[in-house]
Amino acid sequence: MWKAEEIGKGLLTPLLLSYNDLSSNSMVKQYFSFCAVFPKDYNMYKEELISLWMAQGYLNAEEYEEMEMIGEECFNILATHSFFQEFEKNNDDDIMSCKMHDIVHDFAQFVSSKECLWLEINGTKESVINSFGGKVRPLGLKFKGGASFPMSIHGLNRLRTLLIDDESPSNSSLDSSILLELFSKLACLRALVIRQSFLLFRPDPNLIREIPEDVGELMHLKYLNLSELHIERLPETLCELYNLQKLDIRGCRNLRELPAGIGKLKNMRSLLNGLTCSLKYMPIGISKLTNLRTLDKFAVGGGVDGGSTCGLECLKNLQLLRECGIEGLSNLSHVDEAERLELKNMENLLRLYLLFEVVDWEDKEEDEDEGGEDEGEDRGYEEEEGGEVVNGEDEERRRKNEKDEQLLEALQPPLNVEELWILLYGGNIFPKWLTSLTNLRNLFLHGCLNCEHLPPLGKLPLEKLALQNLNSVKRVGNEVLGIEESSDDNPSSSSSSSSVIAFPKLKSLKIWDMEELEEWDYRVTRKENISIMPRLSSLEIDCCPKLKVLPDDLLQTSTLQELSIGGCPILEDWYKISHIPHIEFEILERLQLL
Repeated sequence: MWKAEEIGKGLLTPLLLSYNDLSSNSMVKQYFSFCAVFPKDYNMYKEELISLWMAQGYLNAEEYEEMEMIGEECFNILATHSFFQEFEKNNDDDIMSCKMHDIVHDFAQFVSSKECLWLEINGTKESVINSFGGKVRPLGLKFKGGASFPMSIHGLNRLRTLLIDDESPSNSSLDSSILLELFSKLACLRALVIRQSFLLFRPDPNLIREIPEDVGELMHLKYLNLSELHIERLPETLCELYNLQKLDIRGCRNLRELPAGIGKLKNMRSLLNGLTCSLKYMPIGISKLTNLRTLDKFAVGGGVDGGSTCGLECLKNLQLLRECGIEGLSNLSHVDEAERLELKNMENLLRLYLLFEVVDWEDKEEDEDEGGEDEGEDRGYEEEEGGEVVNGEDEERRRKNEKDEQLLEALQPPLNVEELWILLYGGNIFPKWLTSLTNLRNLFLHGCLNCEHLPPLGKLPLEKLALQNLNSVKRVGNEVLGIEESSDDNPSSSSSSSSVIAFPKLKSLKIWDMEELEEWDYRVTRKENISIMPRLSSLEIDCCPKLKVLPDDLLQTSTLQELSIGGCPILEDWYKISHIPHIEFEILERLQLL
């Protein structure tokens, strides 16, 4: 490398010093050079980058180590050495994506010895691909304007990674017949990513709608990304990919079922199947994927043949799960199905998403179009003996609410869970175990329409709390702090001088669509020194039309850096927030009018 004058002098010199400073006993340098497969100014997603590293066999984990965690550490090393920039973060302040500076990209291409190639194809690129011979290992192809697929790619016999981005929504460059040829010629692939853009209301009839059976010939494949394709099913031959570690089918809205033989994929670590609204049940083979760390969606329901459907208790076999989403819990016939799962014993589980109802918006729109309420249809009322009228729908709703309460109580997660989502829960009260989750960092409660009171969360180590669509909650008071209100008549309370902190680690609080919330006042009367949310830095309140006042100590805290309020027309006391650095524009506008 020192023989190259452009490296030894000028702008690339600091890069070379940083590059040489990378650990010589690790593969970090190879991780960096791999990034040359992306074009300049490309937004690299950390999750996918780590998946591609894993597929190449770069991340060799020792016993009890997780490859994903090693990949995270290597990513952080490269970020610390300034090889990445323009970071985009999620609400948890974790890096989601990044870019490389153009000069850094040039340097990555140099150190990769031109083994990594990215081509944007508007016309023919056959000659360019041929000039590389069989040297290219990772290859990225981006299609625009319906350009034809370069069949010379078949000559790249050392190709290990293929990234295809088809941005021809009105005239697709890629279809199932081309995939058939690719699968038969590129049997040594370790990673395959296929993305295809489409017009929402006029999808191209040539879009990929099925994956050819020949996908089973890619025996070395470890990472397969088919996210957001228009496929309705996956071929059974996919289950012959015994080395497959990660399957990404997120956003495949037309996908109706997973292969029956999916249990053969014993090396699978991640099944990313979120946002697959047509997927209503899971095949029984899911219970055999004992190496799974991530399962985006476990659909509770029934298939055509009940015997081929995986029941909820099948999850009990997946003891290595770190992240799991369960959808359609209200479809469970009996509460004992949830009890048999023994979720609290799954000690590796860190993130859990519990969704009770699955809303099919297409069916809902059809029902609304057909009308109903004005046509005198049966409302569910029944007349009992003696002439008393009983609302059958109310009784059914009451039974459902009781069932949801029993289900949620039976689905107690392990004590070390760090993130919990409870969505569209129909019960009237939250479970008792919620306050025992002593490692819980993030909590999201959404659409729990019948709960009138918030659970006592103040003693938990929460860092982020989000409340949405809790439309029966009219008041937030002491109950949420987890601190009992004491009176002067209680000698034990009056003699105490201890300090009490509610929500000691909470940094972010979001309250959305609380249409009935009128009052937010803790009314603390204890004589102890009480501190509430001492670390709160971000507060967001939206669509709370009846809320009048916010707690004084909440607005006057010196740690609050960001405040966003909208859809709260009668909220008062704006003068209390002038010290906050970042305030949403809507509030500034109101302040100027006062």
